Order: sequence, then structure tokens, then C-alpha cells
Amino acid sequence: MSELQESISGLGPFVMYFGLSLVALVTFKKVYTMITPYDDWQLVKDQNMAAAAALFGAIIGFSIALSSAASQSVSFLDFAIWAVVALIAQLIAFSLVRLFMPKIVQRIKAGELPAGIVLGGVSIAIGLLNAGSMSY
Repeated sequence: MSELQESISGLGPFVMYFGLSLVALVTFKKVYTMITPYDDWQLVKDQNMAAAAALFGAIIGFSIALSSAASQSVSFLDFAIWAVVALIAQLIAFSLVRLFMPKIVQRIKAGELPAGIVLGGVSIAIGLLNAGSMSY
């Protein structure tokens, strides 16, 4: 019986971290789509594959970093701080792609899938680097 109690003793923190992660994910999607100069979500609903690749690459990149923050943090406040860092890293990823591909916004609006894949891929790469850097 003690093994079972030990196993479920982490249920409370799991629920808290998972709940905070979901809130962070929804917050990220709202902030990210407000920052981009096009309506990502509407473009996705309009079947724009470039926008879908870009947006969901950013969400995956953020989630990878968020996962690392949840597993490495020492408190809920620590986790929240690193979630904000992960959000900022994804905004930097978008800015970097815009720097190297100045017409990325127009290309995504036009539905050019390679542009969306590049932005989504860079977002995932930044998320992985961000996650790997979140260690003590």
C-alpha cells in the first residue's frame, strides 16, 4: 500500500504544473498571435498551410521549453518565470526569421508552405535550445 501512496503523492504537484502549463499554453497562443502582423488563427481556419506550419511549430517549440521548465523548476513561481522566458524566446525566433527572411509575413499570408515550414522549424529549434538551456 505504501508504494501506491508514494506513487500518487505527486498527483497534487502534477495537477498544478499541468494546469499552469495549459494556462501558459493558451496565454502563449494569444500573445503570439497578437504579436504576429497577421491573424494566424484565422489563416489556419482558412486552410492556410503556411500559417498552420508556422503557428504549430511555435506552439510545439514553446511546449518543449515549457516541459523542461516544469521538470527543472523548484517551485511554481520558478516555473512561471521560465514559462515567460520560453514565450520571449519564441518571439525572438519569430523576429530572427523576419530578419533573415524580410518577406516572411507576406509569404505566410500568401500560403507559401516553405515559408511556414522555415518559421515553424526555427521555432521548434529555439524551443529545443531553450529547453536544453534550462538546467541547474
